[in-house]
Amino acid sequence: MTTPLIGISTYVADASWSSWTRPAAVLPESYYELVAAAGGRPLLLPPLRTAAGGPGFGAAEVIAVLDGLVLTGGGDVDPAAYGEQSDPAAAGVNPVRDESERALLVAALAVDLPVLAICRGLQVLNVELGGTLHQHLPEVVGNDTHRTAPLVFGEVVMATEPGSRAREVFGPTTTALCSHHQAIEQLGKGLVPTARAADGVIEAVELPDSRFVLGVQWHPEEGSDARPFGALVAAASEYHRSRDSLSRA
Repeated sequence: MTTPLIGISTYVADASWSSWTRPAAVLPESYYELVAAAGGRPLLLPPLRTAAGGPGFGAAEVIAVLDGLVLTGGGDVDPAAYGEQSDPAAAGVNPVRDESERALLVAALAVDLPVLAICRGLQVLNVELGGTLHQHLPEVVGNDTHRTAPLVFGEVVMATEPGSRAREVFGPTTTALCSHHQAIEQLGKGLVPTARAADGVIEAVELPDSRFVLGVQWHPEEGSDARPFGALVAAASEYHRSRDSLSRA
Protein backbone atom coordinates (compact mmCIF):
# COMPACT_ATOMS: atom_id res chain seq x y z
CA MET A 1 0.00 0.00 0.00
CA THR A 2 1.28 3.49 -0.85
CA THR A 3 2.15 5.55 2.21
CA PRO A 4 -0.33 8.45 2.54
CA LEU A 5 1.12 11.91 1.88
CA ILE A 6 0.36 14.34 4.72
CA GLY A 7 0.80 18.09 4.20
CA ILE A 8 1.86 20.04 7.31
CA SER A 9 1.64 23.82 7.44
CA THR A 10 4.75 25.73 8.52
CA TYR A 11 5.45 29.34 9.45
CA VAL A 12 8.17 31.87 8.70
CA ALA A 13 10.60 32.98 11.40
CA ASP A 14 14.15 34.29 11.61
CA ALA A 15 16.33 31.20 11.90
CA SER A 16 20.07 30.58 12.30
CA TRP A 17 22.07 27.66 10.95
CA SER A 18 25.77 27.37 10.17
CA SER A 19 26.80 30.98 9.45
CA TRP A 20 23.38 31.98 8.15
CA THR A 21 20.62 33.99 9.79
CA ARG A 22 17.60 34.71 7.63
CA PRO A 23 13.82 34.22 7.41
CA ALA A 24 12.98 30.55 6.90
CA ALA A 25 10.02 28.20 6.90
CA VAL A 26 10.20 26.43 10.27
CA LEU A 27 8.31 23.83 12.26
CA PRO A 28 9.06 21.84 15.42
CA GLU A 29 10.23 18.40 14.33
CA SER A 30 7.74 16.63 16.61
CA TYR A 31 4.95 17.38 14.10
CA TYR A 32 6.51 15.60 11.16
CA GLU A 33 8.14 12.88 13.25
CA LEU A 34 4.76 11.94 14.71
CA VAL A 35 3.20 11.89 11.24
CA ALA A 36 6.01 9.63 10.02
CA ALA A 37 5.79 7.39 13.09
CA ALA A 38 2.05 6.96 12.41
CA GLY A 39 2.82 5.72 8.90
CA GLY A 40 2.47 8.92 6.87
CA ARG A 41 4.90 10.73 4.57
CA PRO A 42 5.17 14.32 5.83
CA LEU A 43 5.33 17.16 3.32
CA LEU A 44 6.05 20.63 4.77
CA LEU A 45 3.97 23.46 3.30
CA PRO A 46 5.33 27.01 3.63
CA PRO A 47 3.08 30.09 3.54
CA LEU A 48 3.67 31.92 0.26
CA ARG A 49 4.28 35.67 0.33
CA THR A 50 5.09 36.46 -3.31
CA ALA A 51 3.40 33.75 -5.37
CA ALA A 52 1.48 35.04 -8.36
CA GLY A 53 -2.15 35.37 -7.43
CA GLY A 54 -1.50 35.87 -3.72
CA PRO A 55 -0.83 33.64 -0.70
CA GLY A 56 -3.54 31.13 -1.60
CA PHE A 57 -2.27 30.58 -5.13
CA GLY A 58 -2.09 26.91 -6.00
CA ALA A 59 -3.91 25.65 -2.90
CA ALA A 60 -6.23 23.34 -4.85
CA GLU A 61 -3.29 21.90 -6.78
CA VAL A 62 -1.42 21.22 -3.54
CA ILE A 63 -4.43 19.57 -1.92
CA ALA A 64 -4.95 17.44 -5.04
CA VAL A 65 -1.74 15.50 -4.34
CA LEU A 66 -2.26 15.13 -0.58
CA ASP A 67 -4.04 12.44 1.42
CA GLY A 68 -4.28 14.47 4.64
CA LEU A 69 -3.54 17.92 6.09
CA VAL A 70 -2.23 19.13 9.46
CA LEU A 71 -2.79 22.78 10.38
CA THR A 72 -0.24 23.58 13.07
CA GLY A 73 0.03 25.86 16.08
CA GLY A 74 1.45 29.36 16.16
CA GLY A 75 0.45 33.02 16.46
CA ASP A 76 -3.03 34.49 16.72
CA VAL A 77 -5.44 34.62 13.79
CA ASP A 78 -6.03 38.17 12.54
CA PRO A 79 -9.22 39.37 14.30
CA ALA A 80 -10.20 41.23 11.14
CA ALA A 81 -10.98 37.80 9.68
CA TYR A 82 -13.96 37.56 12.04
CA GLY A 83 -14.90 41.23 12.04
CA GLU A 84 -13.21 42.47 15.21
CA GLN A 85 -10.55 44.96 16.20
CA SER A 86 -7.36 43.50 17.61
CA ASP A 87 -7.09 43.10 21.39
CA PRO A 88 -3.86 44.50 22.91
CA ALA A 89 -3.02 40.94 24.03
CA ALA A 90 -3.04 39.60 20.46
CA ALA A 91 0.38 38.45 19.25
CA GLY A 92 2.05 36.85 16.26
CA VAL A 93 -0.62 37.86 13.74
CA ASN A 94 0.52 37.04 10.20
CA PRO A 95 -2.01 37.74 7.42
CA VAL A 96 0.08 35.85 4.84
CA ARG A 97 -0.01 32.69 6.93
CA ASP A 98 -3.72 33.21 7.63
CA GLU A 99 -4.57 33.49 3.93
CA SER A 100 -2.34 30.58 2.95
CA GLU A 101 -3.72 28.18 5.54
CA ARG A 102 -7.31 29.23 4.97
CA ALA A 103 -6.89 28.63 1.23
CA LEU A 104 -5.49 25.15 1.92
CA LEU A 105 -8.35 24.44 4.31
CA VAL A 106 -11.02 25.56 1.84
CA ALA A 107 -9.52 23.31 -0.83
CA ALA A 108 -9.25 20.41 1.62
CA LEU A 109 -12.86 20.70 2.78
CA ALA A 110 -14.06 20.86 -0.83
CA VAL A 111 -12.74 17.35 -1.51
CA ASP A 112 -13.37 15.92 2.00
CA LEU A 113 -9.63 15.55 2.68
CA PRO A 114 -8.84 14.40 6.25
CA VAL A 115 -7.75 17.37 8.40
CA LEU A 116 -6.15 17.56 11.84
CA ALA A 117 -6.17 21.14 13.16
CA ILE A 118 -3.95 21.85 16.17
CA CYS A 119 -4.32 24.88 18.49
CA ARG A 120 -4.06 27.82 16.05
CA GLY A 121 -5.20 25.36 13.38
CA LEU A 122 -8.46 24.80 15.26
CA GLN A 123 -8.95 28.56 15.36
CA VAL A 124 -8.27 28.86 11.62
CA LEU A 125 -10.88 26.13 11.05
CA ASN A 126 -13.44 27.87 13.23
CA VAL A 127 -12.90 31.29 11.67
CA GLU A 128 -12.98 29.94 8.12
CA LEU A 129 -16.40 28.42 8.88
CA GLY A 130 -17.74 31.75 10.13
CA GLY A 131 -16.99 31.44 13.84
CA THR A 132 -15.38 33.92 16.24
CA LEU A 133 -12.75 33.76 18.98
CA HIS A 134 -12.30 35.01 22.51
CA GLN A 135 -9.23 37.16 21.95
CA HIS A 136 -7.90 36.90 25.51
CA LEU A 137 -9.28 33.96 27.44
CA PRO A 138 -8.26 35.02 30.98
CA GLU A 139 -10.64 38.00 30.64
CA VAL A 140 -13.48 35.53 29.96
CA VAL A 141 -12.84 32.64 32.36
CA GLY A 142 -10.97 34.56 35.07
CA ASN A 143 -7.92 32.29 35.14
CA ASP A 144 -4.74 31.55 33.20
CA THR A 145 -5.06 27.76 33.35
CA HIS A 146 -4.81 27.41 29.58
CA ARG A 147 -1.55 29.38 29.35
CA THR A 148 0.24 30.36 32.52
CA ALA A 149 2.88 32.26 30.52
CA PRO A 150 3.80 32.66 26.83
CA LEU A 151 5.54 29.58 25.40
CA VAL A 152 4.76 27.55 28.55
CA PHE A 153 2.78 24.30 28.16
CA GLY A 154 0.67 23.27 31.15
CA GLU A 155 -1.50 20.24 31.81
CA VAL A 156 -5.26 20.65 31.49
CA VAL A 157 -7.81 17.85 31.85
CA MET A 158 -10.38 17.56 29.03
CA ALA A 159 -13.66 15.63 28.98
CA THR A 160 -14.81 14.34 25.58
CA GLU A 161 -18.35 13.89 24.28
CA PRO A 162 -19.77 10.35 23.98
CA GLY A 163 -20.00 9.10 20.41
CA SER A 164 -17.54 11.69 19.11
CA ARG A 165 -14.31 11.27 17.18
CA ALA A 166 -12.55 12.90 20.13
CA ARG A 167 -13.93 10.21 22.46
CA GLU A 168 -12.80 7.53 20.01
CA VAL A 169 -9.27 8.96 19.81
CA PHE A 170 -8.67 10.20 23.38
CA GLY A 171 -11.10 8.26 25.57
CA PRO A 172 -13.57 9.79 28.07
CA THR A 173 -10.93 12.16 29.49
CA THR A 174 -7.42 13.15 28.56
CA THR A 175 -4.75 15.30 30.16
CA ALA A 176 -3.36 17.58 27.49
CA LEU A 177 -0.61 20.19 27.18
CA CYS A 178 -2.08 23.65 26.55
CA SER A 179 -0.58 27.03 25.73
CA HIS A 180 -3.40 29.16 24.35
CA HIS A 181 -4.77 32.51 25.42
CA GLN A 182 -7.54 32.45 22.82
CA ALA A 183 -10.41 30.02 22.27
CA ILE A 184 -13.65 29.55 20.39
CA GLU A 185 -16.42 31.99 21.19
CA GLN A 186 -19.04 31.40 18.48
CA LEU A 187 -18.81 28.08 16.67
CA GLY A 188 -18.29 27.99 12.92
CA LYS A 189 -20.99 26.50 10.70
CA GLY A 190 -21.28 22.73 11.05
CA LEU A 191 -18.73 22.39 13.84
CA VAL A 192 -19.70 20.64 17.07
CA PRO A 193 -17.74 20.85 20.34
CA THR A 194 -16.48 17.43 21.38
CA ALA A 195 -14.18 18.18 24.31
CA ARG A 196 -14.18 20.81 27.03
CA ALA A 197 -12.03 21.81 29.97
CA ALA A 198 -13.53 22.03 33.46
CA ASP A 199 -14.15 25.77 33.03
CA GLY A 200 -16.27 25.12 29.93
CA VAL A 201 -13.72 26.23 27.34
CA ILE A 202 -14.12 24.32 24.07
CA GLU A 203 -10.98 22.24 23.57
CA ALA A 204 -11.95 20.06 20.58
CA VAL A 205 -14.31 20.37 17.63
CA GLU A 206 -15.19 18.26 14.63
CA LEU A 207 -17.30 18.19 11.48
CA PRO A 208 -19.55 15.14 11.96
CA ASP A 209 -20.49 14.82 8.29
CA SER A 210 -16.88 14.82 7.07
CA ARG A 211 -14.55 11.89 6.51
CA PHE A 212 -12.21 13.23 9.23
CA VAL A 213 -12.00 16.83 10.45
CA LEU A 214 -10.79 17.09 14.04
CA GLY A 215 -9.55 20.22 15.77
CA VAL A 216 -7.85 20.22 19.18
CA GLN A 217 -7.02 23.40 21.08
CA TRP A 218 -4.06 21.76 22.81
CA HIS A 219 -0.65 20.54 21.61
CA PRO A 220 -0.42 16.74 21.26
CA GLU A 221 2.93 17.13 19.48
CA GLU A 222 4.51 18.63 22.63
CA GLY A 223 3.68 15.54 24.66
CA SER A 224 4.44 13.12 21.83
CA ASP A 225 0.79 12.04 21.86
CA ALA A 226 0.61 9.93 18.74
CA ARG A 227 -3.13 9.21 18.95
CA PRO A 228 -4.51 12.07 16.80
CA PHE A 229 -1.73 11.63 14.23
CA GLY A 230 -2.49 7.92 14.02
CA ALA A 231 -6.18 8.67 13.53
CA LEU A 232 -5.39 11.19 10.80
CA VAL A 233 -3.06 8.82 8.96
CA ALA A 234 -5.65 6.02 9.14
CA ALA A 235 -8.26 8.33 7.60
CA ALA A 236 -5.71 9.50 5.01
CA SER A 237 -4.95 5.91 4.06
CA GLU A 238 -8.65 5.28 3.50
CA TYR A 239 -8.89 8.50 1.46
CA HIS A 240 -5.93 7.41 -0.67
CA ARG A 241 -7.48 4.00 -1.33
CA SER A 242 -10.82 5.51 -2.33
CA ARG A 243 -9.13 8.03 -4.64
CA ASP A 244 -7.00 5.29 -6.17
CA SER A 245 -10.10 3.15 -6.79
CA LEU A 246 -11.84 6.05 -8.54
CA SER A 247 -8.82 6.72 -10.75
CA ARG A 248 -8.82 3.07 -11.88
CA ALA A 249 -12.55 2.94 -12.54
